[in-house]
Amino acid sequence: MGRFLQIAGLVIGLAGLVLQFCISIPASMEAGRSLLGSIIFVLSFFTILTNIGVVLVHTSLLSSTGYAWLPAFAGPRMRAGVAASIALVFIIYATVLAQLWQPQGLFLLCDVLLHYVTPVLFVLWWLISGADGRTRWSDISWWMLYPVAYLIYAMARAPLAGEVPYPFLDVAKNGAISVAISAAAITGLFLVLCVVAVLADHAIARSRASSVR
Repeated sequence: MGRFLQIAGLVIGLAGLVLQFCISIPASMEAGRSLLGSIIFVLSFFTILTNIGVVLVHTSLLSSTGYAWLPAFAGPRMRAGVAASIALVFIIYATVLAQLWQPQGLFLLCDVLLHYVTPVLFVLWWLISGADGRTRWSDISWWMLYPVAYLIYAMARAPLAGEVPYPFLDVAKNGAISVAISAAAITGLFLVLCVVAVLADHAIARSRASSVR
C-alpha cells in the first residue's frame, strides 16, 4: 500500500504541476507578464513550491540512485517536514482560499490535484511508510524556516511586482495589521502541524516496535 501511494502521489503530483504550468503561464502572459515573469509568478505560490517538494521526495525514494542525487529529500526529517507543509496547503485552501474563487475546467482540475489529492496521498503515504521515529523536536525550528522564508519573499516581492500570491497577504487592500494577523495565524497553524508530525512519527515508530515483539 505504501509503495502504491508513493507512485500514485508522484504521478498525480507531477501531472498536476505540469498541467498547472502549461495553463497558467499562457494565461499569465495574456495578462501582460513576460515569459520569465510568468514563470516567477507561478513559482511564487506556496502550493506550487510545496508540491514540487512532494514530487522530489517521492522521486528521491523511488529512484535507485535517489540517495545519491537527492539525499536531502530522501531523509526522514525532510519527509516529515514536507508532510506538515503539504497538510498546511490542504487546510488553508479548504478553509480559506476555496471560498474566494471558483476555478473552471483545467484550472479546477489543477486545484483539486494540487490542493486535495496530492496532500492526502502524501500524508497517507508518510503515515504508512514514511514515518520511522527519527524526527527530533529540534527539527521543528528548521521546518519553520520554510514558511517564514516564503512569507518574507512574498511580502518583499509584492511592492516590486504589484501583486501578491494570496489575497490575505495584500497589505494595500487589507491593511498591515490584518496581514500580520493572517501571517501569524498561518505560521502558528504550521507550528502545530509540525508538533503533530513529530508526535505522530514517534507514535508510529513505537507502534511498529511493539508489533514486532
